[in-house]
Amino acid sequence: MDVILLERVEKLGAIGDVVKVKDGFARNFLLPRKKALRANEANRKVFEANRARIEADNASRRSDAEKDAGSFKDASVTLIRQASNTGQLYGSVAVRDLIEALEAKKLKVQRSQIVLDKPIKAIGLYEVKVALHPEVSVIVKVNVARSPEEAEMQASGVDVMASMFERDEAGFVEAYDPNAEPGATAEAQPSEEQAQG
Repeated sequence: MDVILLERVEKLGAIGDVVKVKDGFARNFLLPRKKALRANEANRKVFEANRARIEADNASRRSDAEKDAGSFKDASVTLIRQASNTGQLYGSVAVRDLIEALEAKKLKVQRSQIVLDKPIKAIGLYEVKVALHPEVSVIVKVNVARSPEEAEMQASGVDVMASMFERDEAGFVEAYDPNAEPGATAEAQPSEEQAQG
């Protein structure tokens, strides 16, 4: 289906572009959200008649978004979550969690503005894109950790998981006997007296 874009749509085009999209994408996303019109003669005339107003509205929304983007400068949030020893979260960090964390820092954002490409399912540092306007986006740093101390370590650049596994290697080491039967443990080896007796 051919549509006329009423605003810039990422990976499609800018205002006024006539693009070919799949029917479902147009019917379920672009048309209901007023991001596009069907490309027929009547709609082309309506768009051309209102083009100046549409572009002016877009420019004012963009300037508002650019002002808001200033408040997001160096924005970061810390989320404390329970996780396994391997760093996998019990659950995942959802868009709702990010909205709550940003609102706690007095940063207003809508659900549709957060672009979470894939769910966050492990501890670590992440960069999440927030699209304040189709032409204005900011990056928010998200620090997911098991404790505030761990969050501080991650923020200072320490790879918490790598340092944890380094500590584990220094633990119990089993005595090694090169002559032992495969699968036998050090305790199960007979002493020399028992072997001779």
